[in-house]
Amino acid sequence: MDKLNKVAEITILFWLMKIVATTLGETLGDYLSITLNFGYLTGIAITFASFLIMLTIQLVTKRYIPIFYWLVIIATTTLGTEISDFIDRSLQLGYTLGSLVLLFGLLLTLLFWYKKFKTLLVYPILSRNKEIYYWIAILFSNSLGTAFGDYLSDVIGLSYLNGAMVTAVIILIVFLLHYFTKINQVLLFWIAFIFTRPFGATFGDFLTKPIASGGLDLGTLRSSVVSIVIMLILIYVSHIQLNNKKHD
Repeated sequence: MDKLNKVAEITILFWLMKIVATTLGETLGDYLSITLNFGYLTGIAITFASFLIMLTIQLVTKRYIPIFYWLVIIATTTLGTEISDFIDRSLQLGYTLGSLVLLFGLLLTLLFWYKKFKTLLVYPILSRNKEIYYWIAILFSNSLGTAFGDYLSDVIGLSYLNGAMVTAVIILIVFLLHYFTKINQVLLFWIAFIFTRPFGATFGDFLTKPIASGGLDLGTLRSSVVSIVIMLILIYVSHIQLNNKKHD
């Protein structure tokens, strides 16, 4: 069964990679739309095309391969940044309404997923049909997480660092609930998955925004390069772990 599985196992390494991927998605998305001045609509077109390419490669593979899987995760975080900003700034719906729209999309996806498969378990994923639902839900959750992170900073008025701390506390609570309670594990997974996105988004903003705005002013390009290097190291580690598991 493991040989047919297509997605990453939920471990501490998974969550660490998810946070780095979301930080990269935020800084890379801002690099395309703001630094390169492509605009949000062009940014969506570029990131959506990248997402489709990465997703197609992932779907046609016969088993879980870390590099392909995490490239799709990065693509969803980058596209999620563009979608959130497009809803807020181009469609002018604002982060509050935008978050509600994306939450509705996520819940609707999970509802259809459950009605078709009678389960929302995210590991293992053994069929292509279920995997498609999996990636749609991840795209919605990453877009929602981006919008909620911007909601914390732009609507509530939290600094980028404080916004990251708030979401970090929520993530910590979810992890404690996972280990010390009998609350549904699938529910806790999606809550953690959603809130690791605003943590990465607010931390990405903290790295890139001007000092006067509460950031470190590292710029979107340098922050993206640092995140890419860290992500590549973690992907290499995940490949080693996967190979070791095969030989056990």
